[in-house]
Amino acid sequence: MTDLSMPTLVAPWTFPILFLTGLVAGFVDSIAGGGGLITLPVWLALGIPPQIALGTNKLQATFGSFSAAWHYTNSKLVSLRQCTRGIIFTAIGATAGTLVVQQLDPAFLKRFIPILLLAIIIYLTLRPRLGDKDIHPRMSEKWFYLITGLGLGFYDGFLGPGTGSFWTVALMLGLGFNLTKATGYTKVMNVASNVSSLLFFALAGKVLYGAGLTMGIGQLIGARIGSGMVVARGTKFIRPIFITMVLAITLKLLFDVYRK
Repeated sequence: MTDLSMPTLVAPWTFPILFLTGLVAGFVDSIAGGGGLITLPVWLALGIPPQIALGTNKLQATFGSFSAAWHYTNSKLVSLRQCTRGIIFTAIGATAGTLVVQQLDPAFLKRFIPILLLAIIIYLTLRPRLGDKDIHPRMSEKWFYLITGLGLGFYDGFLGPGTGSFWTVALMLGLGFNLTKATGYTKVMNVASNVSSLLFFALAGKVLYGAGLTMGIGQLIGARIGSGMVVARGTKFIRPIFITMVLAITLKLLFDVYRK
């Protein structure tokens, strides 16, 4: 099935709202991640069933991550040759996560992930100079991309919230990247996991293409604007937005877990 057999799920009058939502989410996500906090509630508020909302959200998110990754690469902030191994392992991990989440309940992770995100906030607060400049890597690229690519790719396919934050911090700690560079490489890895997950949602008929493409166009434009500001302004511009988005993701996950 495709969205052609589900034409009433999204009313035409909502399309301008979807575009504007994508524009804002793409801008925020290209800088600090967390765009899903903006987009997914909109799908659910429109009455879209959760599985279809997740699949359609992957479609629009792919536009944003690709737009940001493209700009970061063209700006020479990211070398695709350097992160090819990471792209491959992330795609493999995301594929596995997407398959596993269809068989298991991710509820146990929802209680654990906020703790990790809170740890990120505390660590970045105590280390205000982290990411100011490149430092000596603590791991070889080979092992870093194998472990982190499979692990975070799996997590993104299985659950997802905070993936960009985990990637950014992992790149700073593992490969010694500055925050601006880590943000660029994070978007490339997001493309890999988004495309892999999207493929399986599409094969299962869980994507609304018209609505997803509408929000995706907004994502593409917003991500282009946001990534341009990152390249131009650097770490001092990213850090407060990054910490704010990590905090927002943490609070959202805690609310989801303990509201019942």
